[in-house]
Amino acid sequence: MKKKALLSVSDKSNLIEFAKSLIELDFDLLATGNTARLLTENNLNCTQISDYTQFPEVFDGRVKTLHPKIFGGILLRRNNKNDVEEAGKNNIFNIDLVCVNLYPFEKFKDRTDVSIDEKLENIDIGGPSLIRAAAKNYESVLVVTNPSQYDSLIQILKGGEVPLETRRKLAYDAFSHTANYDNMIAGFFEKEFNIQPEFLRLSEPLQKKLRYGENPHQSAYLFGKFFDYFEVLHGKELSYNNIVDLTSAVDLVNELPEISCAIIKHTNPCGAALGKTTLEAYQEALSCDPVSAFGGIAAFNSTVDAETANKLNEIFLEIVCAPNYTKEANEILKKKKNRRIIKLLHSGNNSKQIKSVTGGYLLQDKDNSKLTDDKFRTVTKKTYTQKEAGDLKFAWIVCKHTKSNAIVYVKNKKAIGVGAGQMSRVESAKLAALRAKEFGHNLEGAVAASDAFFPFPDGIEVIAKNGITSIIQPGGSIRDKDVIQAADNLGLSMVFTGIRNFKH
Repeated sequence: MKKKALLSVSDKSNLIEFAKSLIELDFDLLATGNTARLLTENNLNCTQISDYTQFPEVFDGRVKTLHPKIFGGILLRRNNKNDVEEAGKNNIFNIDLVCVNLYPFEKFKDRTDVSIDEKLENIDIGGPSLIRAAAKNYESVLVVTNPSQYDSLIQILKGGEVPLETRRKLAYDAFSHTANYDNMIAGFFEKEFNIQPEFLRLSEPLQKKLRYGENPHQSAYLFGKFFDYFEVLHGKELSYNNIVDLTSAVDLVNELPEISCAIIKHTNPCGAALGKTTLEAYQEALSCDPVSAFGGIAAFNSTVDAETANKLNEIFLEIVCAPNYTKEANEILKKKKNRRIIKLLHSGNNSKQIKSVTGGYLLQDKDNSKLTDDKFRTVTKKTYTQKEAGDLKFAWIVCKHTKSNAIVYVKNKKAIGVGAGQMSRVESAKLAALRAKEFGHNLEGAVAASDAFFPFPDGIEVIAKNGITSIIQPGGSIRDKDVIQAADNLGLSMVFTGIRNFKH
């Protein structure tokens, strides 16, 4: 008896060529509604599922393949005597290949112009059942879920028996396909109906295996849709650390006013500045800490021109990232063979962050907090000047993207000192001042930002000692009164935001 292949696909790419090859390999074709119609229009013989089962497609096609003759033909164990006898008694025949891909729910789930009912109609029921049944019985049934699998499978079939290893890989792909589909639907229900999630579900496609992780002995992979947001125009393959630093740089510069530059080293800013031109923004950002900038990442929120590109080429930078480049700038930057040139295609705004811990995972909302005017509250006798207000807001953004404990000094919308990742906030204040002075910055008249409250007045005293005139911080310490009093005694203005920005 000839082998049977069941075809029921939403994505009909390359289907005709695949079906022709199956017929040439002596398969009889079974097909559902639109798939059967397309095959017939292309003069390919097939049997409609409803003709095969002698049961019509009902409820506007909601029920097509859910029939014992279909699922029996897929699930019956060919080497099980009882299964074979039952199949004979019930007129059930082997189905040897199942080619199914699912209703395109992903295209409908987030559309605002589509009703809930239409979205629900695009949830496939029979398709996942067929796929899972075939994958469960992979030793006897080939399961195909993606047009990209067609050519290689046909070549194997032309060579004779399909190896067990290939069958297992097709089954794995099939279960992965339905798992991702179910995850997508469950996520839709959580979002659409405001249901608290009970499971952490991750189902993102593998984009590429990376050379290694944080260190050469660690393997690493990139999953998701990273390259929907970033286009590599030139340079070596991105590493794990490159990707982590790149996203940190872009997250920071996208919050800064246009035209700004941020320079990142090991996820911390070692420079950030606003400029009248892209070149000025870069030069001012670089001046903060030109030593740490070596081997770092420069990110822009404006077009990089030839003048800026020539300046960028003067030091070693791992990555340059911008929303656009002039043609001349692109050619200049490509002179550095190994440096990556990245184009930011569009900004992402992930709502969640995930971190693995022993025995589980932590899930939190991403820190997408914004400093609005209603959160800008003066708590000292002295108030800030208009110029200080602009610097305070700039400093708050840079500090938000700096590892805790974080202190950032800013002057003229330019970071001039960054203290990051210290165990003591006082040490961060000292370190930021030390770095600023090392590179010739005058702290007189600068402002300071802190990512969390000052637990004691000593941090305020260190900041004032270095010539800072105004401070922005969340507030919320049990000693806020003492801290405010210290600021008043030292002649500083201080703003509370009520927003803490720890970054661990």
